[in-house]
Amino acid sequence: MDSHLIAAALPALGWAVHGGMLARRLATARRDPLTGLHTRAGFTARAERLLAKHPGALVVLVDLDDFKAINDTHGHPAGDAVLTATARRLGAWCGRHGIAARLGGDEFAAIVTDPAHTPGLRALQSALDQPAEHHGHALPVSASVGFCHRRDLPVPTLTDALSAADASMYAAKGHGRRNTHH
Repeated sequence: MDSHLIAAALPALGWAVHGGMLARRLATARRDPLTGLHTRAGFTARAERLLAKHPGALVVLVDLDDFKAINDTHGHPAGDAVLTATARRLGAWCGRHGIAARLGGDEFAAIVTDPAHTPGLRALQSALDQPAEHHGHALPVSASVGFCHRRDLPVPTLTDALSAADASMYAAKGHGRRNTHH
């Protein structure tokens, strides 16, 4: 092979490798390393597009109840097991018709473009309230779920949808744990 050709190709190869590494780092920054779900930043951009494009969209907010007690009683690895179980359950509930995110701590969000393609909010509540396994122990899990339909918003912005879902979630907490406010 011609040495001039090799000398010309090496910088291009270096830039290609560098570009691939940067793309992986960006993708990782938009994914929560523990759960694999979108982070707040990764979720926000996609959720805004989905909300603008799908009039039937549903925004869901999930907060784990008494999560601190799990960490304090069983340790942080047990808390991580609860977070990953919650992420897996929320992601499965969304399926191919939405996206799920871990906004931070024990708070999760999801948006589905067509709620009719999900098993429904009661099924989500039931799935989230199942115990999580950690080293052979069943850890109790309880979640409060709030939601907002895009059609109920005067202006369909993600900020307004999350605020309405948050109000719905706290109304559910007011009715006791393990509730979904309708």
